[in-house]
Amino acid sequence: MKILITGGAGFIASQIADALIEQGNEVFILDNLSTGFEKNINPKAKFIKADIGDKNLSELFEKEKFDVVNHHAAQMDVRKSVADPAFDATTNILGTINLLQNCVRTNVKKFMFSSTGGAIYGEQNYFPADENHPVSPLSPYGISKLAVEKYLFFYKAQYNLNYTVLRYANIYGPRQNPFGEAGVVAIFTSRLLKGIQPTINGDGTQTRDYVFVGDVVKANLLAINDDRSDIYNVGTGKETDVNELFNLLNKNIGNGQIEKHGPAAPGEQLRSVISSDKIYKRFGWRPSTTLEEGLQKTIEYFKSNN
Repeated sequence: MKILITGGAGFIASQIADALIEQGNEVFILDNLSTGFEKNINPKAKFIKADIGDKNLSELFEKEKFDVVNHHAAQMDVRKSVADPAFDATTNILGTINLLQNCVRTNVKKFMFSSTGGAIYGEQNYFPADENHPVSPLSPYGISKLAVEKYLFFYKAQYNLNYTVLRYANIYGPRQNPFGEAGVVAIFTSRLLKGIQPTINGDGTQTRDYVFVGDVVKANLLAINDDRSDIYNVGTGKETDVNELFNLLNKNIGNGQIEKHGPAAPGEQLRSVISSDKIYKRFGWRPSTTLEEGLQKTIEYFKSNN
């Protein structure tokens, strides 16, 4: 298949690209390198440095006639979305609509969308949240992801564009950027390896569902040929609080840092965990990497890549 991966220089999508290339697919990567890194791009992929909102993308779509678009490019910083909702919407909503219009015009068969299984549900009514849980996002980032899901429903109904939405839990692992606001595993790992004291926001009892990037790649590979347009959670169904995460990393790295707490982050979600029963029933997908195994792989990567 001929596949376009947006955000393919980033942490998650670059590893999806690697796996798709290994399967023998022809992979194109579209990335403006605002948060991605050229070193992540597989040399066997064809790289286009551009923004998903660029109007001249129509020429690329007309020329290449892609079978699948796997859309990971996004403004993904929740705090930035709160500070600048217009920028978030321009990138995440209008940029995606630009892609969808090109898909319809050039008869793309499948559109895969990376959504959020944390921000889209807001403060949960029950744990873990399945796909039927009410969607009450508390940030423009979560709202923009939900808006795109609704647009996908429209494009399916109006133009019969097949889609798969994967609502990700908190993904961690090799290649995650340790210098942003998101990605607590990468931030803590990088600082602990350098002997720098990490700071835990608030009391550290806020929980997340941490899923290893390699398992997320497998979910994408399984869903790419699905002929049913649908939404699936991709997570572990297990909650881990920030204090436990810090202590696991601290123990494995062995620098003996203390547990230091700072002010709570305003508006931070208290608990987030999602059920992946639906994707298991459809594709047999379950996360195969335990948190301890995934953290060790992440530590080894950061050790060897400074």
